[in-house]
Amino acid sequence: MKPKSQETSGQIDLFNTPLADLLNPRHELYQLAHLIDWKTIDDSFGQYFVATQGAPALPTRLVAGLHYLKHAFALSDEAVVARWLENPYWQFFCGETFFQHDTPCHPTSLTKWRQRMGEAGCEQLLALTIQAGIDSKTVKKQDFETVTVDSTVQEKAITYPTDGKLYERCRQHLVRLAEQHQIPLRQNYNRKAPYLLLMANRYSHAKQMKRKRKMLKQLKTLVGRVYRDIDRQLLDQSDAVKLAFKDTLEKTQRILSQQTQDKNKLYSFHAPEVECIAKGKVHKKYEFGVKVGITVTNKSNFVLGARSFPGNPYDGHTLESCLEQAEILSGIRAKEAFVDLGYRGVEVPGVTIYKARQKRGVDTRRLKRALKRRNAIEPIIGHLKNDGLLGRNYLKGEMGDALHAILCGTGHNIRLILRRLRIFWPYFWQLLSRFWGTLHQPSNSCWLHKTEYL
Repeated sequence: MKPKSQETSGQIDLFNTPLADLLNPRHELYQLAHLIDWKTIDDSFGQYFVATQGAPALPTRLVAGLHYLKHAFALSDEAVVARWLENPYWQFFCGETFFQHDTPCHPTSLTKWRQRMGEAGCEQLLALTIQAGIDSKTVKKQDFETVTVDSTVQEKAITYPTDGKLYERCRQHLVRLAEQHQIPLRQNYNRKAPYLLLMANRYSHAKQMKRKRKMLKQLKTLVGRVYRDIDRQLLDQSDAVKLAFKDTLEKTQRILSQQTQDKNKLYSFHAPEVECIAKGKVHKKYEFGVKVGITVTNKSNFVLGARSFPGNPYDGHTLESCLEQAEILSGIRAKEAFVDLGYRGVEVPGVTIYKARQKRGVDTRRLKRALKRRNAIEPIIGHLKNDGLLGRNYLKGEMGDALHAILCGTGHNIRLILRRLRIFWPYFWQLLSRFWGTLHQPSNSCWLHKTEYL
């Protein structure tokens, strides 16, 4: 059914004090709660529900607020729900009228909401943060015409892939499925296979690569035996059992057959969409995840778009898509885009592209300053990974990669707005109070009425 409504009757509760009367109205979260257009969220998310079927869904403001808080403070689903219970400002931000003593929902409800919203719903959340940034004076509309675009790797929550770990993971899944469907195996190698993996790791640490390859060859042979044993016995099984084994057998066959020089290799059993992206860094030569294009304003570091690109395409081929997303969310077409040398040889109609270390065409002081400021996107990506959740993605599949990238952009914008409200408004109120006190001073204390000036 449609989401629950958080509207109240307006009648005074004699036994509860409203949160609005308890909290400090100058707090940044209190002010941010009035800047976000929650009515737009209700209207846009209402299309995902049927009015006459199922139980009432959670309030849209509650779910959107929890996602904002999660990515602004880099928390998991479980942690944000737990901290919501003990923080009155978070409860007010999510639309509660009185302080609540029970958790608002189960953490898995956030997962179901993300799956229901999809990429379009997450982009709507990002667009609302852009509008809130304009209302709070954190960013100006004219800043949207000059943007900086760069790409990075959104790493998946997997361990560093090795052949030994992949072989052992295949064997464990096959043996577990065989036990569930009561398929007798000639031998499951529950003792031999972990021992071989352990010895391979020890030989690798000791730089004894010949012995390591010998252990891996034996482990691969054992996994192949289990695979062929199950494959033979599935001929006499029902279609339901064959379907249960289909995905695991395909992954196992792919891992057993892939070679070192292959390109489309399987690096994780539970996340087959993971790609190996070489970044050329000294401390980390390879990153395992998906490429993400980030679009920010060149002047105010505000995120206008974040889009994942499966398949590790060339950076230049992602530029037009990034600019298109920024235009849709902000409502303004960028006129100038500043990029690094990875975007060489690309032109976008209607947009002037300036590349790093470019000399031709950069003949004004404004362009030179803007081109030098292009480097500011690197620390922004660092903040997205360290202060946010872009450095570790736990969401499943390619859709999870797309949703996580967009929500990380919303978290970065929320942090910028909160910092603006935390720094600027207390200073503004302090000046206002001083000015107001000066106007209401007694006339004999004013310097115009002091005797030495008469």
